[in-house]
Amino acid sequence: MNPDRASLLAGRRLYLCTGDRPDLARFLEACIGGGVDLVQLREKTLEAGPLLARARLARAVCAELAVPFILNDRPDLALEVEADGVHVGQDDAPAALARRILGPGAVIGLSTHAEAELDASRSEPVDYVSAGPVEATPTKPGRSGTGPDYLTYAAGRAGRPVFVTGGVTPEAVPALAAAGARRFVVVRYLTGSADPGAAARRLREAVDEAVGDGEA
Repeated sequence: MNPDRASLLAGRRLYLCTGDRPDLARFLEACIGGGVDLVQLREKTLEAGPLLARARLARAVCAELAVPFILNDRPDLALEVEADGVHVGQDDAPAALARRILGPGAVIGLSTHAEAELDASRSEPVDYVSAGPVEATPTKPGRSGTGPDYLTYAAGRAGRPVFVTGGVTPEAVPALAAAGARRFVVVRYLTGSADPGAAARRLREAVDEAVGDGEA
């Protein structure tokens, strides 16, 4: 992995994935203050112009607080807003195309949901993969949970950082860690919280207790 990209991911444990919201800047500040150390804006409903504006806002907050900012699905817009990288799914722009658009310095992540996808990702120009959702989640409608066995497979075979997705809460972290998780994607536990800063602190404490601060 490019050293610059490796340094962007080094030690990152708690990855917030959020859609747009009216209080986006305050929400991101609260979550980062509570322990989130990587942020993705995943917004499937906005047209390019409004999405650019919201991505610029999110990137500015993340840059101010020294947290990498990843845009979902749109390498072209990630380039325009100078995001730190892009995350693509199995049905989105190919990772190789994202790499050509963004160049060697950008972080590229890829969603995986099954062993065949994980195996294929090993030859893709990506810096991390997500594995899951371990539990079915409304953020991935129609997709059943993979269960913990796939997480264990991914953790042992990916050859790069693996972020677990699906049902990440403080209560779930110990079992996920036992299955091999060292890095965690959180959505609803923070986006649905009335006090996202406090929720992020609870979750970060659970992660740190379960996996410590060593690299993985």
